[in-house]
Amino acid sequence: MPEPMPREPHLSGGGRAPEDGAIAATGMGGAMDLATAEATTLEKNPDGPDGTGPSEKPRSLWSDAWRDLRRNPVFIISALIILFLLFISLWPGVIATQNPLKCDLAKAQEGSQPGHPFGFNGQGCDVYTRTVYGARVSVTVGVCATLGVAVLGSVLGGLAGFFGGAGDAILSRITDIFFAIPVVLGGLVLLSVVTSSTVWPVIGFMVLLGWPQLSRIARGSVITTKQNDYVQAARALGASNSRMLLRHITPNAIAPVIVVATIALGTYISLEATLSYLGVGLKPPTVSWGIDISSASQYIRTAPHALLWPAGALAVTVLAFIMLGDAVRDALDPKLR
Repeated sequence: MPEPMPREPHLSGGGRAPEDGAIAATGMGGAMDLATAEATTLEKNPDGPDGTGPSEKPRSLWSDAWRDLRRNPVFIISALIILFLLFISLWPGVIATQNPLKCDLAKAQEGSQPGHPFGFNGQGCDVYTRTVYGARVSVTVGVCATLGVAVLGSVLGGLAGFFGGAGDAILSRITDIFFAIPVVLGGLVLLSVVTSSTVWPVIGFMVLLGWPQLSRIARGSVITTKQNDYVQAARALGASNSRMLLRHITPNAIAPVIVVATIALGTYISLEATLSYLGVGLKPPTVSWGIDISSASQYIRTAPHALLWPAGALAVTVLAFIMLGDAVRDALDPKLR
């Protein structure tokens, strides 16, 4: 008598199959039930309520950078200082009620008094008021010069790095020429013939000599980014040059430019003070930290307070922007994570 055939195991949806020949034993319906159960398990998020929440989306570079910046005390301190500088630059009269151009020679070189916490300079002007109003000029020069340098340098360097060829070679030689010009010496030569006392000649000079640095950085970043697979895939799919530049390359190549521009902002503020100290930058009656440092340097023995307060404000401002740039660099550089 032939032996009876073994009964095939019956599997309901999500049931456990034998280890050997599981899918073959279950048939097509059982295999599809297993696949559905596994897919449902993969979609569950263990962090969600009852393990059924949606899976967490991957964070971008900018969201990771913002998360790191919020936890960085260096960024918080420098950002608070910069926000305070921006506030007094826009509304200096809120914390300084005196006129920065009103001077009384009878009070020249006097120290701190009620209502005049920083004393008076050699011309009898209130040092506190002039220090507060001097932030407006310094911040204006730094921000406008940085924006001009970043836009001009990024556009020229990015286009040269993307298209290459003769334009890239010509731009490289032009930047070499500009790098050979000493910045302070160039300012002494170019600004010595300018009679305007506004900030625009100084800003124009900084943009003229500052864009090659940002151009080199933007060029190198674009050359590196355009070699990535997602850019090559977009090119293979027929994406235009403008679409690749705006949608794929610029968002991923702009991080080094932002870092260098943030640090350079403090450098431009220091450069404006240097040129004003030498007498070729801003000129009276403009209120500037560099002008006040220059006029107070001859009274450093008899009235050191007139020099220390504007010089200290300049140092704190430059240091705040450098600290901010370092924090942004640490947050945007994946190698430092």
